[in-house]
Amino acid sequence: MKNIRVTIFEDNRTLREGLVQLVDGSEGFSCSGAFPNCLNALKNTGETSPDVILMDIEMPGISGVEAVKIVKEKFPEVKILMETIFDDNDKIFHSICNGAEGYILKNTPPLQILASIREIYEGGAPMTPSIASKVLKMFKNKPIEKTSEEFNLTEREKEILKCLVDGMSYKIIADTCFISIDTVSGHIKNIYKKLHVHSKSEAVVKAIKRRLV
Repeated sequence: MKNIRVTIFEDNRTLREGLVQLVDGSEGFSCSGAFPNCLNALKNTGETSPDVILMDIEMPGISGVEAVKIVKEKFPEVKILMETIFDDNDKIFHSICNGAEGYILKNTPPLQILASIREIYEGGAPMTPSIASKVLKMFKNKPIEKTSEEFNLTEREKEILKCLVDGMSYKIIADTCFISIDTVSGHIKNIYKKLHVHSKSEAVVKAIKRRLV
């Protein structure tokens, strides 16, 4: 089985080195690079070719929130897992809008970190319950965007978009809708195209803001 390639952006040296050892020392994972900041995020991502980026939300120079947007515009297929602390509500919200797929807290146990990396790699959206509840509250407090834009989603596409909003992975969506994972991927590509987005989290944000599901 292919190793999941993980690139780490973390300014705390001790934590960064610990994450490198965790990833490299675990079966099914390999650390493709580790960097103390996001000043060369595009170059670093291009050179290390990660499947998943583990990114600190708070870094000097260019923050993780800004870096998500920069990386996603050039490498939309790379999944980004943010590391956060409890009081990062606004940063979490902006990270979602910029395309990050999932979130873990800095005190997450090592095995759970690996499980979250695998989950995000397989199409899931890992979020600790405390962060998930904060994100939902933030969405509830945001005004509904009024728009006359018609997205022309089919009933099947709306069904799959609802599954994405519910946090289902591609595999669970396939099982729920009795279709193959390849068919799910095809529908999701069409959804992205119609919604003018580049990631699952962007699609979820738009679906909630526009009350599409």
